[in-house]
Amino acid sequence: MTSEYTQDDLLPLSGIQHFLFCRRQWALIHIEQQWKENALTAEGRIMHKRADDPFFTETRNGVVTARSVPVASYRLGLSGVCDVVEFVPSPPAPLPQGEGCKLPNREGLYLPTPVEYKRGKEKRDHSDEAQLCAQAMCLEEMLSTNIPHGYLYYGKTRHRVEIEFTAELRRLVEDMAAEMHNYFSRGYTPRVKPFKGRRSCSLADVCLPVLQEKVMAASKYIKQQVENE
Repeated sequence: MTSEYTQDDLLPLSGIQHFLFCRRQWALIHIEQQWKENALTAEGRIMHKRADDPFFTETRNGVVTARSVPVASYRLGLSGVCDVVEFVPSPPAPLPQGEGCKLPNREGLYLPTPVEYKRGKEKRDHSDEAQLCAQAMCLEEMLSTNIPHGYLYYGKTRHRVEIEFTAELRRLVEDMAAEMHNYFSRGYTPRVKPFKGRRSCSLADVCLPVLQEKVMAASKYIKQQVENE
């Protein structure tokens, strides 16, 4: 991984979710600039529009809630927007070393906690967790603090899931960020094997997974013919 990226190098943080779901989908969106909305993406956009009000900050029971918070990491080469960041007042007991940050015109330390809103339910893969962890790693770099956990709110189940930012999850984010930059710098759009989740992909018509199968089958046939000669 590059030790430090520049402003022009930063890739959209939200791309980590696309990348883990399907690397070809990520490349079609972020390299080839293709996008097609379906019912699922429309529902997600509406949910985020409700959550992302950049002019709204509130304090309730001492917790400061900020919405649509821009974040960036020049170490990861990522930038994006947190749906919500909750700044929780630190407890009376001393905080672990490196945790907590100061807020303007407020006394004491606060623990920043990112909250990401999702339209559906919990996924079997780690795409949502990785996106949330990337947000936390950006906040850590910006605020010079450690963030041990965050929350995913799922619209279908209407409840929060606490996500611990483990060493394994952080390594996954770092690896994915480095691989995304590698693809982007090469302008590389990979082929992928069709999978069950493609039916819900908004780019199925652009991706043409069935055509990919035929192309790969043809190349395999040609290779076999050459080997048999």
